[in-house]
Amino acid sequence: MEVIKVLAKILTNILTALYEPFGFSLLLSFLAMFFYLYAYAPAAAGKGWKNAIVTWYQKFKESVFFRKLFLLAFVTSMILFRTLLNRNLWMNPLSDVMGGWGIWETVNGEQKLTTECIENVIMMVPFSAVVAWTFGEKIGNGGKKILWQSGKIAFGFSISIEMLQLLLRLGTFQLSDIFYNTVGGVLGGLLYCVVMKARKRLSSQHWGQTVRPGKGI
Repeated sequence: MEVIKVLAKILTNILTALYEPFGFSLLLSFLAMFFYLYAYAPAAAGKGWKNAIVTWYQKFKESVFFRKLFLLAFVTSMILFRTLLNRNLWMNPLSDVMGGWGIWETVNGEQKLTTECIENVIMMVPFSAVVAWTFGEKIGNGGKKILWQSGKIAFGFSISIEMLQLLLRLGTFQLSDIFYNTVGGVLGGLLYCVVMKARKRLSSQHWGQTVRPGKGI
């Protein structure tokens, strides 16, 4: 029963962490793509909000890369909301540099369950997977290369977040956050590799079934 309670607590905390920034992240990513359009498709700029929204919708409908960027902006804004935008000020961001490695922490002499380490892994999985999906041609096709690049990107992103937390005093700087974020990044790259291999296998099977009937002609 104790294990079930712990798992239920972990699941609740993770779902809450995903649910809280959803609306904000959706709006922020929607607005972020307007900046993208202004930078790379300025022909429709300066013609009013109605025309801008129509242009945004048409671009979203027609361009696969635009939809990928929108999803990447959405996932990134969810991470930033969780790590920077929705944090309270801390007097000493270096007060717990070596903390956060386990799911139990001691608060006022009592053991309390915390899911931060698990959340740090999970939130980087979709991020690195979407990055690999969006910029797959630049990252490469080899499995080892994808895992290396995914881990490297997640590590750099995590370092940037931790440094901003330190400079702005939003949360605490922790080495465990960087480690778990990097692990999540590698897992995201692995997820991307598995999905792409499964997709390629299904497409080849479908192609084989399509070609086979004409073989005896």
